[in-house]
Amino acid sequence: MYSPCTREASEVCFHGCCPTPFCGRPEPQTVASITSAAASRCDFEIAMASSIYRNSQFTNHESLPSLHESFSNFIKAFPQYSLTEKADKIREQEYYHLSPSKHVCLDYIGHGLFSYSQQKSHCEASSSASTSTSPPLHSSTAFEPSFFDISCKSVSLNSQLQYTDPESDVENKIHKRIMAFMNISEDDYNMVFTANQSSAFKLLADSYPFESHRNLLTLYDYENEAVKVMIESSKKKGAQVRTAEFSWPTLRIQSGKLQKKIVSKKKRKRGLFVFPLQSRLTGARYSYFWMSMAQENGWHVLLDATALGPKYMETLGLSLFKPDFLICSFFKVFGENPSGFGCLFVKKSSTSVLNDTTTASSIGIVRLVPAIKPSQHSEESSIADIATGSKANLELSLADILRGSSSKNPILSQHVSSKTSELHEIEEITAKHKAPEIEELLAASESSRFKVIDSSINGNPELEYRGLDHADSLGLILISARARFLVNWLVNALMSLQHPHSENGQPPISIYGPKIKFDRGPAVAFNVFDWKGEKIDPALVQKLADRNNISLSYGFLHNIWLPDKHEEESWTLDKRKSGGGSILNEKRDKPHSGISVVTAALGFLTNFEDVYRLWAFVSRFLDADFVEKERWRYKALDQKIVEV
Repeated sequence: MYSPCTREASEVCFHGCCPTPFCGRPEPQTVASITSAAASRCDFEIAMASSIYRNSQFTNHESLPSLHESFSNFIKAFPQYSLTEKADKIREQEYYHLSPSKHVCLDYIGHGLFSYSQQKSHCEASSSASTSTSPPLHSSTAFEPSFFDISCKSVSLNSQLQYTDPESDVENKIHKRIMAFMNISEDDYNMVFTANQSSAFKLLADSYPFESHRNLLTLYDYENEAVKVMIESSKKKGAQVRTAEFSWPTLRIQSGKLQKKIVSKKKRKRGLFVFPLQSRLTGARYSYFWMSMAQENGWHVLLDATALGPKYMETLGLSLFKPDFLICSFFKVFGENPSGFGCLFVKKSSTSVLNDTTTASSIGIVRLVPAIKPSQHSEESSIADIATGSKANLELSLADILRGSSSKNPILSQHVSSKTSELHEIEEITAKHKAPEIEELLAASESSRFKVIDSSINGNPELEYRGLDHADSLGLILISARARFLVNWLVNALMSLQHPHSENGQPPISIYGPKIKFDRGPAVAFNVFDWKGEKIDPALVQKLADRNNISLSYGFLHNIWLPDKHEEESWTLDKRKSGGGSILNEKRDKPHSGISVVTAALGFLTNFEDVYRLWAFVSRFLDADFVEKERWRYKALDQKIVEV
């Protein structure tokens, strides 16, 4: 029985307010009667319990219901999912490389600028345009067609924000498109392109005045490489680094402790509060309340938006609580090699806080320039040869004049000697001092070169950002609802697995963080245990998944407060005593300390078959000999990467 809500009322439906056939309540007749948040969550939980089979346990991978049967049951529990079919059509037409039989992509969260279909068309067009040119000296992949290239800049963050140099046409258009996609006003924020997420964190850490604002407070339940870079940079400047702690095993924030760290009786300049709205590893979501509390108590707030799904920046909270800084990442094409760049947004009213330090220069700020086609490489080589030849000829002419004409024309000889001296003097100044004026001239020259390249592609059609366009066309409500149904079904399915014979009752799957929850994020952190109760190395699980064309990630949970009753947990590492329990602590000399976990991240293009295939793969660990069979099977195929 399907929901009576119409497509016109889909915005209400996707808040979870449509009743399911499992509620046992009369169907409402008006939109007003179905807006209760409590009722929405009730409907969701009841439907979730019925989305596989009530109280079902599967002890053998061969006993799992088929994909068709599982999807049929899923749709009966969540009829609203059918209203997200537009995402399936987009995936089929524009991202056909994500066919589940080829590739299940669950290994990273991010925003794709372009579609796979668009990339293929672009490459084919570039290839056909260059067929008449001679092949480059390097390998054929060296000059693979691209939408844009990245060029490093040697400039401090403060200088970049205050004295923005002219952007290339491509960079300007990408800049404006991203600002619109992120729902950020150019009147309020400046944006800087960075090489990646870690570069953005380091740039901000190097420029932030930790000498006077001595505190750095972070909120992460997992080890984040970019945050580690920021911590190391801030410590060199004398910062006191603190972090939120998380309860075991729910990974909820220890609210009382975090509040004490944010609110202090001492009246002083607080520092920087680094806040993600959700965990990229576990899917745990955090309240805007913490960002608001930090702002009210004098902290500068950095919002880490790298784990947020598409369109999440359009939520009401972010329009009310404008952070001082914001960082996000963009990739060229979702599901491909995640090449791209990072973005650092700085609120204009907060720019004056940053220092103009020399250490913050030439560390990650980039510009986006038009990609050079294969045919253009030969042209540029010719131009470079001409320029080099001209320089050599000029030097030779000067030498000839000095050698042969000095006796005939002393005035000319004196003039040439003067000009040569001036050139040497300019070279010495540039090399030794790198005067700002010289750098500006070089930048202007570089900008002129970009304009020339831009003019060479003006005849091409306007570049489309189909990846962003697809997310815009679906909208926040559809994307959120689709992710909610799929991620909770996956959690339910994983928890339904059970070893047929277990020595200690340890379930085969342990999920960390939120489990079945209405407002959880679209990521799941879990571990797989064998029938003896021993954890299977997450790196091994990832490798075996990859052999089955399923891309997963693994990471490390930390900053976890363990009650005394959990002291015997065998998978905890590096503990230090702390009043009534212990804290899983990340030590600087052991960067891999923590609870290692497997993680699956769902995107707006993830479909039901993706999560079903992951469930079916994990269920194979119910076979006590699965890992050993895989080892011998791989060896029989005479593969070189044998170790599992």
